[in-house]
Amino acid sequence: MPEFPGNPLNDSAALWVAEPEAPGGDVLPYGWVWAAMPPAERRMKMRELADWVSWLTATFELHNRMPPCWYRHTAVVEHLTALYAAWVRSYCTPTGHRELAEVEWISMLHAFAPHLQVASCATGTHQEPPPRSAVRPDAQEAFETYLMSAAFGTAEAVHPAADEVLRRNNSEPQY
Repeated sequence: MPEFPGNPLNDSAALWVAEPEAPGGDVLPYGWVWAAMPPAERRMKMRELADWVSWLTATFELHNRMPPCWYRHTAVVEHLTALYAAWVRSYCTPTGHRELAEVEWISMLHAFAPHLQVASCATGTHQEPPPRSAVRPDAQEAFETYLMSAAFGTAEAVHPAADEVLRRNNSEPQY
């Protein structure tokens, strides 16, 4: 693996940090939820992700797929965050966890690759995403009405494979 100065990937053991604890000793869910990070941690983690993205881009020759302004596109950041977290689990955990973890990760990278592209920035010049549509004032009410009146929110629970489950349990289907 090429060495990148200051890159935490040079020491994969250093990638693991202690899981945060809540008052009372409970372990908090740990993950890369950007909005849940304090600003200083968010900046630190983004630098860590940027180092890894540099390595990823060079190693997998993604120069033409990922814009240099990837960090300014929320969807791309979320995809890269998921790839990074999966990469750490695949490559930095003790062996024996899953026999094909690395192969599965590379397959996942190829599946994600189209989502790393930003057509508006393909020329190398960043273009801001279009502004979000304004939320209609009655949107929440319309949503709640839908949940309470449409089949989605009112239909009886029926599993589509209920008959198969019954067959596998040597039971007769109930019609």
